[in-house]
Amino acid sequence: MTILDPKAFLTSIFNAAVAAADPERTIRDHLPAKPRGRTIVIGAGKGSAQMAAAFEKVWDGPIEGLVVTRYGYGAACERIEIIEAAHPVPDAAGLEASRRLLEKVQGLTADDLVVALISGGGSALLPSPAGSLTLADEIAVNEALLASGAPIAAMNTIRKHVSTIKGGRLAAAAWPARVVSLVVSDIPGDNPALVASGPTVPDTGSREDALASIVAYGMKLPPAVMAHINSPAADAPGPDDQRFSRNEVHLIASAGVSLEAAALEAKRQGIEAVILSDAIEGEAREVGGVHAAIAREVATRDRPFPKPVLILSGGETTVTLRAKGKGGRNSEFLLAFAIGINGVQGIHALAADTDGIDGSEDNAGAFADGSTVSRMRAAGVDAKAMLAGNNAWTAFNAVGDLFVPGPTGTNVNDLRAILIR
Repeated sequence: MTILDPKAFLTSIFNAAVAAADPERTIRDHLPAKPRGRTIVIGAGKGSAQMAAAFEKVWDGPIEGLVVTRYGYGAACERIEIIEAAHPVPDAAGLEASRRLLEKVQGLTADDLVVALISGGGSALLPSPAGSLTLADEIAVNEALLASGAPIAAMNTIRKHVSTIKGGRLAAAAWPARVVSLVVSDIPGDNPALVASGPTVPDTGSREDALASIVAYGMKLPPAVMAHINSPAADAPGPDDQRFSRNEVHLIASAGVSLEAAALEAKRQGIEAVILSDAIEGEAREVGGVHAAIAREVATRDRPFPKPVLILSGGETTVTLRAKGKGGRNSEFLLAFAIGINGVQGIHALAADTDGIDGSEDNAGAFADGSTVSRMRAAGVDAKAMLAGNNAWTAFNAVGDLFVPGPTGTNVNDLRAILIR
């Protein structure tokens, strides 16, 4: 099969992956039993507003609630209030949202139901500093985490030990009400307790684990933060806490399901697809180099997969900041990939975050092919220098290859799609 427009093909693959995580479709299949008492909807994440709108459509009983999402990611709801706050660095609006969410679940009874709509991005959207810590302390923690190159599991273990809402504490505050968490996973391995740092789902990560990660990744945190994490007051409730005994957790969308949908769409269009993994982690530029080596092998030697083929992978890479350029993990991955396939014909790639935003700009990611580096050079851009300066957005913007779908309403992590013709 001949693909006449690789960008259009890769965009259709992205759209298929996102559609598989559509909240209305997935929530309908996981509705909890109606309670004798009230139904309170709470939530946080970059897909939480769309999840709330979907829940309103499919729930035929009375509800009230509050969810927080990123600025610009809101959705029209009639009974559930939507608050917008900052991501990836917390702000005062997120602090107020956390306070009101905790307030929303106070005074409930065993006859009441709390439905928690949780998606990726909730960690930054739910600042709620513990003890004597301040919002500035939590912002400092978040900035250190984002610059550290630590995997998401390590970051969220640290986050929950400086919070009064993460690490299951929001669900604990709702006791004795039943809490049903509907989770859209953006976490490699799909542990729901790590999505948004698990405000309603506890895990076993300890203070000792948090401290070990701080040392391992060379993080410089404020003295007040270190003093708090070293204190027993930072301990989060464990999964065996009685306050979680009636709770349910349902994973309603994930990278694995979306990758399977992307593969089916490719096959529908006549291209065989292979999935490397839905849980790839590591430094974005290094993962990009490995994917480039695989693509070159297929393009030049027809192995380990025969051409034509679509190579798919998911997960969440990390970026260790070396400079103050513009970009995100997907565009940084793809710039390293472009350098690795420079001059090789027949390779076309898209790397994008399924929530529609990569980093702090308005693009989800970018496109690349064997001519990308030479086209950048013609535009006066040195690809290797841009990569060294964490400036992938600027590099792809110079050649018009940014991918800007807008907010998608879901978040199942990164999608990397490599077409080899």
